[in-house]
This record gives sequence, C-alpha cells and structure tokens, in this order.
Amino acid sequence: MTPLSVVQALIARPSAALQQLDVKEVPVLRVDVAKPVEEPDRAWIGFAASLAPEDLLKALRGWWRCDPASVAAAGVLPVTLSGYVVAVLTGLDVWQRNGQGRYAFPDARLAGYVTDLATPRLVITARTDSDRQLAELLLGTWLPSHSGGAIAYVTTTSAD
Repeated sequence: MTPLSVVQALIARPSAALQQLDVKEVPVLRVDVAKPVEEPDRAWIGFAASLAPEDLLKALRGWWRCDPASVAAAGVLPVTLSGYVVAVLTGLDVWQRNGQGRYAFPDARLAGYVTDLATPRLVITARTDSDRQLAELLLGTWLPSHSGGAIAYVTTTSAD
C-alpha cells in the first residue's frame, strides 16, 4: 500500500515545462522498475534510485525503435517511470543502428536522477551547465506520454 501522503505528493508534482525547450518535440524514454538481466555490459535494465550512477546509466541505455535524428535534435531524453521524470539523459548526438532496426546512443550521459518522488531529492550528475539546467528543469516533474514502444514523442508547445 502506498501511503495517502505519498499519493497526494505525487498528484501535486508539476508538469514538465517543455515549453522552455527550444524544440518542437521531445522524445521520452518510458521505463519500468529495474530488473536484473544477464547481459555482458550491464546487470540491470530499468530505473532504480538505489543503483550507482554508472550502473543506472547502463540500466537506462538500450536499443530502441525510434527516430534517432529526432532524439539527437531534442538534445535531451527524459526518462519516465509511471509518467514521472526520474532521470535525464543527454549526449545523444551519436547513434548506432543494429540489424533489427533499433538504435542506441553510446555517448549518452546521465545528467541527473531522483532518489525520491514524494519529496523530490535530485542527484545532479551533469558535467555541463546546459545538462544541469535540463536536469533541474525536468527531474521530478509529471510528463505523460503515449506510445506502443519504449520511446514516445511529446510536443513542447500547445496546438494552435
């Protein structure tokens, strides 16, 4: 059971201020809670605040069906768990394609993550001011998205 105070805190989370971004749409990586995997380059897939930053970055990297140019153009990939931004990835300029038509971003950086959503505690791991600003803008916010896959695209401005 989730305590009522936590539910109320989650409901009160502000929406992501996407209109502050200088792009028309933002890709959103939608993940589940971290689960152990037996892969050569990582032990987990998904999000867990308890993971060390280097392990969390590995757990969030993947091969996705997406438009890599759109991901790169946005310059940021908010990571959501149940609609809340729990991590922010940057460094998405370079991508690779595998034989199944999926893309990976090998230079992705973890700009920050949350350790708690009810009373957001942000861990900023950004190395640049721009990455720090993106992490501070997005972490802990509400960012609903809809897609049949891991990557969804959300417009940053209201429809005219």
